[in-house]
Amino acid sequence: MKWIVAAILILIVAMALNLALLVYAMYAIIAILFISKWVTSKWTLSVEAERVCNVETAKIGDWVPVEIKLKHIGRFPITWVLVEDMLMTGLTIFKPPALGVKGERLEVMKLKPGESKRLFYQLECNRRGYYQVGPLVLETGDMFGLNRRFRVLTEPMFLLVFPKIVTIASFDIASRRPIGEIVMTHRLFEDPTRIAGVRRYQEGDPLGRIHWRATARTGKLQSKIYEPSTLAGATIVVDFHQDSFATRDEPLRSELAVTAAASVANALQEMGQQVGLVSNGRDAVDRVREEGWTGDRRTREEARNSAVRMADSDRLRPVIVPTRKSPEQLVHISKMLARLEKTNGLRLSELIIEVSARIPRDATVIVIVSTINLENAIALGGLRRQGYSVEAIVNCYSEEEFATFSGPLLAEGILTRHLKDEATVASICEKQVLR
Repeated sequence: MKWIVAAILILIVAMALNLALLVYAMYAIIAILFISKWVTSKWTLSVEAERVCNVETAKIGDWVPVEIKLKHIGRFPITWVLVEDMLMTGLTIFKPPALGVKGERLEVMKLKPGESKRLFYQLECNRRGYYQVGPLVLETGDMFGLNRRFRVLTEPMFLLVFPKIVTIASFDIASRRPIGEIVMTHRLFEDPTRIAGVRRYQEGDPLGRIHWRATARTGKLQSKIYEPSTLAGATIVVDFHQDSFATRDEPLRSELAVTAAASVANALQEMGQQVGLVSNGRDAVDRVREEGWTGDRRTREEARNSAVRMADSDRLRPVIVPTRKSPEQLVHISKMLARLEKTNGLRLSELIIEVSARIPRDATVIVIVSTINLENAIALGGLRRQGYSVEAIVNCYSEEEFATFSGPLLAEGILTRHLKDEATVASICEKQVLR
Protein backbone atom coordinates (compact mmCIF):
# COMPACT_ATOMS: atom_id res chain seq x y z
CA MET A 1 0.00 0.00 0.00
CA LYS A 2 2.82 2.46 0.78
CA TRP A 3 4.27 1.86 -2.69
CA ILE A 4 0.94 2.73 -4.31
CA VAL A 5 0.58 5.91 -2.24
CA ALA A 6 4.14 6.97 -3.12
CA ALA A 7 3.56 6.31 -6.84
CA ILE A 8 0.32 8.33 -6.83
CA LEU A 9 2.04 11.29 -5.14
CA ILE A 10 4.86 11.21 -7.71
CA LEU A 11 2.28 10.98 -10.49
CA ILE A 12 0.49 14.08 -9.19
CA VAL A 13 3.76 15.99 -9.01
CA ALA A 14 4.74 14.85 -12.55
CA MET A 15 1.39 15.90 -13.95
CA ALA A 16 1.63 19.30 -12.23
CA LEU A 17 5.11 19.85 -13.70
CA ASN A 18 4.03 18.44 -17.09
CA LEU A 19 6.73 15.73 -17.04
CA ALA A 20 5.26 13.36 -19.64
CA LEU A 21 7.90 10.65 -19.41
CA LEU A 22 7.64 10.50 -15.61
CA VAL A 23 3.83 10.44 -15.85
CA TYR A 24 4.03 7.45 -18.19
CA ALA A 25 6.45 5.69 -15.87
CA MET A 26 4.18 6.26 -12.86
CA TYR A 27 1.19 4.91 -14.75
CA ALA A 28 3.17 1.78 -15.57
CA ILE A 29 4.37 1.36 -11.97
CA ILE A 30 0.88 1.84 -10.52
CA ALA A 31 -0.51 -0.69 -13.00
CA ILE A 32 2.19 -3.19 -12.04
CA LEU A 33 1.46 -2.65 -8.33
CA PHE A 34 -2.28 -3.23 -8.73
CA ILE A 35 -1.77 -6.27 -10.97
CA SER A 36 0.77 -7.74 -8.53
CA LYS A 37 -1.60 -7.24 -5.63
CA TRP A 38 -4.49 -8.83 -7.52
CA VAL A 39 -2.40 -11.79 -8.71
CA THR A 40 -1.00 -12.41 -5.20
CA SER A 41 -4.51 -12.36 -3.75
CA LYS A 42 -5.70 -14.88 -6.36
CA TRP A 43 -2.72 -17.14 -5.75
CA THR A 44 -3.33 -17.11 -2.00
CA LEU A 45 -6.92 -18.29 -2.42
CA SER A 46 -6.16 -20.81 -5.18
CA VAL A 47 -4.59 -23.51 -3.01
CA GLU A 48 -6.49 -26.17 -1.07
CA ALA A 49 -4.82 -28.44 1.47
CA GLU A 50 -5.59 -31.45 3.60
CA ARG A 51 -3.57 -33.02 6.40
CA VAL A 52 -3.84 -36.80 6.59
CA CYS A 53 -2.91 -38.44 9.87
CA ASN A 54 -4.89 -41.35 11.28
CA VAL A 55 -2.99 -41.46 14.57
CA GLU A 56 -4.30 -39.54 17.59
CA THR A 57 -2.45 -41.38 20.37
CA ALA A 58 1.02 -42.86 20.51
CA LYS A 59 3.60 -44.28 22.88
CA ILE A 60 7.13 -43.10 23.48
CA GLY A 61 9.31 -44.43 20.66
CA ASP A 62 6.50 -44.56 18.08
CA TRP A 63 6.72 -42.92 14.66
CA VAL A 64 3.64 -41.01 13.48
CA PRO A 65 3.29 -40.44 9.70
CA VAL A 66 1.83 -37.10 8.52
CA GLU A 67 0.90 -36.38 4.92
CA ILE A 68 -0.03 -32.97 3.48
CA LYS A 69 -2.01 -32.95 0.23
CA LEU A 70 -1.99 -29.70 -1.80
CA LYS A 71 -4.04 -28.85 -4.87
CA HIS A 72 -4.05 -25.77 -7.10
CA ILE A 73 -7.70 -24.96 -7.94
CA GLY A 74 -7.08 -21.61 -9.68
CA ARG A 75 -6.71 -20.72 -13.38
CA PHE A 76 -3.30 -19.04 -13.21
CA PRO A 77 0.03 -20.76 -12.51
CA ILE A 78 1.67 -19.91 -9.20
CA THR A 79 5.34 -19.08 -9.62
CA TRP A 80 6.22 -19.74 -5.96
CA VAL A 81 4.49 -20.74 -2.78
CA LEU A 82 5.98 -21.64 0.61
CA VAL A 83 4.06 -24.19 2.68
CA GLU A 84 4.94 -24.99 6.31
CA ASP A 85 3.22 -27.29 8.80
CA MET A 86 3.92 -25.56 12.10
CA LEU A 87 5.17 -27.27 15.26
CA MET A 88 4.97 -25.87 18.77
CA THR A 89 7.93 -23.73 19.76
CA GLY A 90 10.22 -25.52 22.22
CA LEU A 91 9.70 -29.05 20.95
CA THR A 92 13.14 -29.19 19.37
CA ILE A 93 15.32 -27.36 21.92
CA PHE A 94 16.17 -30.47 23.97
CA LYS A 95 18.16 -33.54 22.98
CA PRO A 96 16.42 -35.72 22.10
CA PRO A 97 13.58 -33.36 21.09
CA ALA A 98 10.08 -34.04 22.37
CA LEU A 99 9.01 -34.66 18.78
CA GLY A 100 11.68 -35.54 16.27
CA VAL A 101 10.98 -34.80 12.60
CA LYS A 102 12.05 -36.98 9.69
CA GLY A 103 11.16 -35.58 6.28
CA GLU A 104 10.12 -32.15 5.06
CA ARG A 105 7.32 -30.17 6.68
CA LEU A 106 8.42 -26.95 4.92
CA GLU A 107 8.84 -26.64 1.17
CA VAL A 108 8.91 -23.98 -1.56
CA MET A 109 7.23 -25.05 -4.80
CA LYS A 110 5.50 -23.82 -7.95
CA LEU A 111 2.07 -25.02 -8.99
CA LYS A 112 0.33 -25.29 -12.34
CA PRO A 113 -3.47 -25.02 -12.59
CA GLY A 114 -5.00 -28.29 -11.38
CA GLU A 115 -1.66 -29.65 -10.16
CA SER A 116 -1.46 -31.60 -6.90
CA LYS A 117 1.57 -32.07 -4.65
CA ARG A 118 2.25 -33.68 -1.32
CA LEU A 119 4.49 -33.28 1.69
CA PHE A 120 5.31 -36.29 3.84
CA TYR A 121 7.13 -36.40 7.15
CA GLN A 122 7.22 -38.50 10.30
CA LEU A 123 7.14 -37.49 13.95
CA GLU A 124 9.23 -39.46 16.43
CA CYS A 125 7.61 -39.46 19.88
CA ASN A 126 10.44 -39.06 22.40
CA ARG A 127 8.51 -37.61 25.33
CA ARG A 128 4.97 -37.79 26.64
CA GLY A 129 2.71 -34.82 26.05
CA TYR A 130 -0.26 -33.33 24.24
CA TYR A 131 1.18 -31.77 21.11
CA GLN A 132 -0.30 -29.37 18.61
CA VAL A 133 0.77 -30.16 15.04
CA GLY A 134 -0.09 -27.34 12.65
CA PRO A 135 -1.72 -25.17 11.50
CA LEU A 136 -0.58 -25.49 7.88
CA VAL A 137 0.48 -22.04 6.68
CA LEU A 138 0.91 -20.80 3.10
CA GLU A 139 3.04 -17.85 2.01
CA THR A 140 3.18 -16.48 -1.55
CA GLY A 141 3.79 -13.23 -3.43
CA ASP A 142 4.36 -11.66 -6.82
CA MET A 143 7.51 -12.15 -8.89
CA PHE A 144 8.81 -8.65 -8.06
CA GLY A 145 8.59 -9.12 -4.30
CA LEU A 146 6.23 -6.16 -3.95
CA ASN A 147 3.42 -8.10 -2.24
CA ARG A 148 3.35 -10.99 0.18
CA ARG A 149 0.28 -12.77 1.46
CA PHE A 150 -0.20 -15.43 4.11
CA ARG A 151 -2.99 -17.87 4.75
CA VAL A 152 -3.79 -20.65 7.23
CA LEU A 153 -4.83 -23.62 5.11
CA THR A 154 -5.77 -26.23 7.72
CA GLU A 155 -6.57 -26.36 11.40
CA PRO A 156 -4.04 -28.06 13.68
CA MET A 157 -4.26 -31.65 14.84
CA PHE A 158 -3.41 -32.81 18.35
CA LEU A 159 -1.28 -35.82 19.20
CA LEU A 160 -1.39 -37.48 22.63
CA VAL A 161 1.79 -39.34 23.63
CA PHE A 162 1.36 -41.61 26.66
CA PRO A 163 3.96 -41.56 29.44
CA LYS A 164 6.50 -44.33 29.82
CA ILE A 165 5.58 -47.12 32.23
CA VAL A 166 8.28 -49.00 34.13
CA THR A 167 7.45 -52.43 35.53
CA ILE A 168 7.62 -52.30 39.31
CA ALA A 169 9.28 -55.43 40.69
CA SER A 170 7.41 -55.51 44.01
CA PHE A 171 4.78 -53.34 45.62
CA ASP A 172 5.00 -53.37 49.39
CA ILE A 173 4.23 -49.94 50.77
CA ALA A 174 3.90 -50.69 54.46
CA SER A 175 1.16 -48.76 56.21
CA ARG A 176 -1.88 -49.22 58.37
CA ARG A 177 -3.79 -49.71 55.16
CA PRO A 178 -1.70 -52.15 53.13
CA ILE A 179 -2.11 -52.55 49.40
CA GLY A 180 -3.96 -55.69 48.43
CA GLU A 181 -6.71 -58.06 49.52
CA ILE A 182 -4.94 -59.15 52.68
CA VAL A 183 -5.68 -59.62 56.35
CA MET A 184 -5.27 -56.34 58.20
CA THR A 185 -4.18 -55.61 61.72
CA HIS A 186 -6.28 -52.47 61.87
CA ARG A 187 -9.86 -53.21 60.86
CA LEU A 188 -11.45 -50.95 58.33
CA PHE A 189 -14.16 -53.27 57.00
CA GLU A 190 -15.27 -56.83 57.51
CA ASP A 191 -15.69 -58.83 54.33
CA PRO A 192 -18.94 -60.92 54.60
CA THR A 193 -17.70 -63.23 51.82
CA ARG A 194 -14.69 -64.39 53.86
CA ILE A 195 -15.58 -66.26 57.08
CA ALA A 196 -12.73 -66.63 59.55
CA GLY A 197 -14.64 -68.67 62.18
CA VAL A 198 -17.53 -68.55 64.65
CA ARG A 199 -18.14 -67.24 68.15
CA ARG A 200 -21.00 -67.24 70.65
CA TYR A 201 -23.88 -64.96 69.83
CA GLN A 202 -23.66 -61.51 71.42
CA GLU A 203 -26.57 -59.23 72.06
CA GLY A 204 -26.99 -56.89 69.10
CA ASP A 205 -25.65 -59.27 66.45
CA PRO A 206 -27.86 -59.04 63.32
CA LEU A 207 -29.73 -62.15 62.18
CA GLY A 208 -27.66 -62.24 59.01
CA ARG A 209 -24.55 -62.84 61.10
CA ILE A 210 -25.90 -65.98 62.83
CA HIS A 211 -24.26 -69.21 61.68
CA TRP A 212 -27.27 -71.52 61.66
CA ARG A 213 -25.35 -74.76 61.05
CA ALA A 214 -23.04 -74.14 64.00
CA THR A 215 -26.06 -73.16 66.08
CA ALA A 216 -27.82 -76.45 65.24
CA ARG A 217 -24.70 -78.46 65.99
CA THR A 218 -23.97 -76.83 69.36
CA GLY A 219 -27.50 -76.07 70.45
CA LYS A 220 -26.53 -72.47 71.20
CA LEU A 221 -26.63 -69.39 69.00
CA GLN A 222 -23.35 -68.88 67.14
CA SER A 223 -22.29 -65.83 65.11
CA LYS A 224 -19.90 -65.67 62.14
CA ILE A 225 -16.50 -63.99 62.39
CA TYR A 226 -15.41 -62.25 59.19
CA GLU A 227 -11.86 -61.57 58.10
CA PRO A 228 -10.98 -57.88 58.26
CA SER A 229 -9.91 -57.02 54.72
CA THR A 230 -10.06 -54.19 52.25
CA LEU A 231 -9.15 -53.09 48.77
CA ALA A 232 -6.88 -50.29 49.94
CA GLY A 233 -5.16 -49.14 46.75
CA ALA A 234 -3.71 -45.66 46.54
CA THR A 235 -4.39 -42.10 45.53
CA ILE A 236 -1.33 -40.72 43.71
CA VAL A 237 -0.69 -37.01 44.29
CA VAL A 238 1.71 -35.38 41.81
CA ASP A 239 3.09 -31.94 42.65
CA PHE A 240 3.42 -30.16 39.30
CA HIS A 241 3.81 -26.58 40.46
CA GLN A 242 6.32 -24.66 38.36
CA ASP A 243 8.38 -23.55 41.36
CA SER A 244 8.86 -27.14 42.52
CA PHE A 245 11.29 -27.90 39.69
CA ALA A 246 14.73 -26.40 39.32
CA THR A 247 15.32 -25.03 35.83
CA ARG A 248 18.65 -26.84 35.48
CA ASP A 249 16.94 -30.24 35.92
CA GLU A 250 14.12 -29.71 33.46
CA PRO A 251 12.43 -31.45 31.78
CA LEU A 252 14.14 -34.49 33.40
CA ARG A 253 12.58 -34.19 36.86
CA SER A 254 9.00 -33.42 35.78
CA GLU A 255 9.06 -36.28 33.27
CA LEU A 256 10.48 -38.64 35.91
CA ALA A 257 7.62 -37.70 38.27
CA VAL A 258 5.09 -38.57 35.56
CA THR A 259 6.86 -41.86 34.78
CA ALA A 260 6.82 -42.84 38.46
CA ALA A 261 3.13 -41.95 38.80
CA ALA A 262 2.18 -43.95 35.71
CA SER A 263 4.27 -46.93 36.85
CA VAL A 264 2.70 -46.99 40.33
CA ALA A 265 -0.77 -46.72 38.79
CA ASN A 266 0.05 -49.60 36.44
CA ALA A 267 1.25 -51.78 39.34
CA LEU A 268 -1.94 -51.15 41.30
CA GLN A 269 -4.09 -51.83 38.23
CA GLU A 270 -2.36 -55.17 37.68
CA MET A 271 -2.99 -56.06 41.32
CA GLY A 272 -6.69 -55.31 40.88
CA GLN A 273 -6.63 -52.41 43.33
CA GLN A 274 -8.33 -49.07 43.32
CA VAL A 275 -6.18 -46.18 42.16
CA GLY A 276 -6.68 -42.47 41.53
CA LEU A 277 -4.74 -39.36 40.60
CA VAL A 278 -4.61 -35.81 41.98
CA SER A 279 -2.38 -33.00 40.72
CA ASN A 280 -2.07 -29.23 40.77
CA GLY A 281 -0.86 -29.28 37.15
CA ARG A 282 -2.74 -28.00 34.12
CA ASP A 283 -4.67 -30.19 31.71
CA ALA A 284 -3.46 -29.38 28.18
CA VAL A 285 -6.92 -30.15 26.80
CA ASP A 286 -8.41 -27.50 29.09
CA ARG A 287 -5.78 -25.06 27.89
CA VAL A 288 -6.67 -25.62 24.26
CA ARG A 289 -10.39 -25.50 25.05
CA GLU A 290 -10.12 -22.23 26.95
CA GLU A 291 -7.40 -20.46 24.94
CA GLY A 292 -8.04 -22.09 21.58
CA TRP A 293 -5.71 -21.53 18.65
CA THR A 294 -5.65 -18.68 16.17
CA GLY A 295 -4.41 -18.27 12.63
CA ASP A 296 -3.49 -14.94 11.02
CA ARG A 297 -3.59 -14.43 7.24
CA ARG A 298 -1.28 -11.45 7.39
CA THR A 299 2.01 -12.86 8.67
CA ARG A 300 3.47 -16.33 8.90
CA GLU A 301 5.04 -15.32 12.21
CA GLU A 302 1.59 -14.72 13.67
CA ALA A 303 0.47 -18.13 12.48
CA ARG A 304 3.60 -19.62 14.04
CA ASN A 305 2.77 -17.93 17.33
CA SER A 306 -0.64 -19.59 17.31
CA ALA A 307 1.18 -22.86 17.96
CA VAL A 308 2.91 -21.54 21.09
CA ARG A 309 1.48 -22.41 24.49
CA MET A 310 1.06 -19.76 27.16
CA ALA A 311 3.99 -19.69 29.56
CA ASP A 312 1.94 -19.06 32.68
CA SER A 313 -1.31 -20.41 34.07
CA ASP A 314 -3.07 -19.36 37.24
CA ARG A 315 -5.10 -22.55 37.29
CA LEU A 316 -6.79 -23.01 40.65
CA ARG A 317 -8.83 -26.13 39.80
CA PRO A 318 -6.99 -29.38 40.59
CA VAL A 319 -6.74 -32.25 38.13
CA ILE A 320 -8.54 -35.26 39.62
CA VAL A 321 -9.13 -38.81 38.45
CA PRO A 322 -11.38 -40.24 41.21
CA THR A 323 -9.94 -43.21 43.10
CA ARG A 324 -11.78 -46.35 42.09
CA LYS A 325 -11.32 -49.90 40.89
CA SER A 326 -12.04 -50.12 37.18
CA PRO A 327 -10.55 -51.88 34.13
CA GLU A 328 -10.30 -48.49 32.39
CA GLN A 329 -8.72 -46.65 35.32
CA LEU A 330 -5.14 -46.94 34.07
CA VAL A 331 -6.16 -45.56 30.66
CA HIS A 332 -7.82 -42.53 32.29
CA ILE A 333 -4.80 -41.87 34.50
CA SER A 334 -2.31 -42.34 31.64
CA LYS A 335 -4.21 -39.87 29.46
CA MET A 336 -4.31 -37.30 32.23
CA LEU A 337 -0.59 -37.73 32.99
CA ALA A 338 0.19 -37.39 29.27
CA ARG A 339 -1.69 -34.07 29.15
CA LEU A 340 -0.30 -32.72 32.43
CA GLU A 341 1.58 -29.42 32.21
CA LYS A 342 3.35 -27.40 34.88
CA THR A 343 1.47 -24.46 36.32
CA ASN A 344 1.97 -21.59 38.74
CA GLY A 345 -1.48 -21.91 40.29
CA LEU A 346 -2.15 -24.09 43.35
CA ARG A 347 0.83 -25.00 45.51
CA LEU A 348 1.05 -28.46 47.07
CA SER A 349 -0.14 -27.29 50.50
CA GLU A 350 -3.15 -25.56 48.90
CA LEU A 351 -3.85 -28.64 46.77
CA ILE A 352 -3.94 -30.89 49.86
CA ILE A 353 -6.47 -28.61 51.56
CA GLU A 354 -8.57 -28.47 48.39
CA VAL A 355 -8.80 -32.21 47.71
CA SER A 356 -8.53 -33.87 51.15
CA ALA A 357 -12.31 -34.27 51.42
CA ARG A 358 -12.38 -36.10 48.06
CA ILE A 359 -9.63 -38.62 48.84
CA PRO A 360 -10.99 -41.95 50.19
CA ARG A 361 -9.68 -42.83 53.63
CA ASP A 362 -9.21 -46.50 52.75
CA ALA A 363 -6.54 -45.65 50.16
CA THR A 364 -2.89 -44.90 50.84
CA VAL A 365 -1.92 -41.39 49.73
CA ILE A 366 1.33 -41.53 47.73
CA VAL A 367 2.72 -38.03 47.17
CA ILE A 368 5.37 -37.49 44.47
CA VAL A 369 7.23 -34.25 45.22
CA SER A 370 10.40 -32.61 43.94
CA THR A 371 10.76 -29.93 46.63
CA ILE A 372 9.66 -29.98 50.25
CA ASN A 373 9.37 -26.92 52.44
CA LEU A 374 7.93 -26.55 55.92
CA GLU A 375 4.52 -25.51 54.57
CA ASN A 376 4.21 -28.64 52.45
CA ALA A 377 5.42 -30.90 55.26
CA ILE A 378 2.84 -29.46 57.68
CA ALA A 379 0.06 -29.93 55.08
CA LEU A 380 1.01 -33.59 54.54
CA GLY A 381 1.37 -34.10 58.29
CA GLY A 382 -2.11 -32.67 58.76
CA LEU A 383 -3.42 -35.16 56.24
CA ARG A 384 -1.83 -37.99 58.23
CA ARG A 385 -3.31 -36.69 61.48
CA GLN A 386 -6.75 -36.79 59.87
CA GLY A 387 -6.37 -40.56 59.62
CA TYR A 388 -4.93 -40.93 56.13
CA SER A 389 -1.95 -43.17 55.46
CA VAL A 390 0.60 -40.94 53.72
CA GLU A 391 3.94 -41.76 52.09
CA ALA A 392 6.15 -39.48 50.02
CA ILE A 393 8.32 -40.19 46.99
CA VAL A 394 10.96 -37.46 46.84
CA ASN A 395 12.05 -36.74 43.27
CA CYS A 396 15.66 -35.50 43.47
CA TYR A 397 19.05 -36.79 42.38
CA SER A 398 21.52 -36.14 45.21
CA GLU A 399 21.49 -37.90 48.57
CA GLU A 400 22.05 -34.55 50.29
CA GLU A 401 18.88 -33.07 48.82
CA PHE A 402 16.93 -36.19 49.72
CA ALA A 403 18.13 -36.01 53.32
CA THR A 404 17.22 -32.32 53.51
CA PHE A 405 13.73 -32.86 52.11
CA SER A 406 13.08 -36.00 54.18
CA GLY A 407 13.74 -34.30 57.51
CA PRO A 408 10.50 -32.26 57.76
CA LEU A 409 8.47 -35.21 56.46
CA LEU A 410 9.93 -37.70 58.92
CA ALA A 411 9.22 -35.21 61.69
CA GLU A 412 5.56 -35.39 60.63
CA GLY A 413 5.65 -39.20 60.74
CA ILE A 414 5.67 -39.63 56.95
CA LEU A 415 7.88 -42.32 55.42
CA THR A 416 9.92 -41.08 52.43
CA ARG A 417 11.33 -42.86 49.39
CA HIS A 418 14.08 -41.62 47.09
CA LEU A 419 13.30 -41.31 43.37
CA LYS A 420 16.81 -40.73 42.04
CA ASP A 421 16.48 -41.67 38.38
CA GLU A 422 14.46 -43.88 36.06
CA ALA A 423 16.35 -46.98 37.21
CA THR A 424 14.99 -46.53 40.75
CA VAL A 425 11.34 -46.47 39.61
CA ALA A 426 11.25 -50.28 39.46
CA SER A 427 12.18 -50.57 43.14
CA ILE A 428 10.56 -47.40 44.51
CA CYS A 429 7.70 -49.32 46.15
CA GLU A 430 9.73 -52.08 47.78
CA LYS A 431 9.49 -52.66 51.51
CA GLN A 432 11.74 -50.40 53.53
CA VAL A 433 13.42 -51.44 56.75
CA LEU A 434 14.28 -48.58 59.09
CA ARG A 435 17.36 -49.06 61.23
